[in-house]
Amino acid sequence: MDREKLLQEKEVVEEINRHKWLRSELVGYDIGFDEAANDWFKNYAAAWVAHHNKDCRSKCKK
Repeated sequence: MDREKLLQEKEVVEEINRHKWLRSELVGYDIGFDEAANDWFKNYAAAWVAHHNKDCRSKCKK
């Protein structure tokens, strides 16, 4: 999966920002976009692509 291509999609950035908010609320401070993005890509990106953006699988692979 090509992280840079996925980050160009508005929906992905929205998901990461939502993830950032949730994780920040959990720990009690702003974790920042980079940490949220790293965690989201590690734990959720593959499932998100499979569910929401099936045609991206061929475009977004390295």
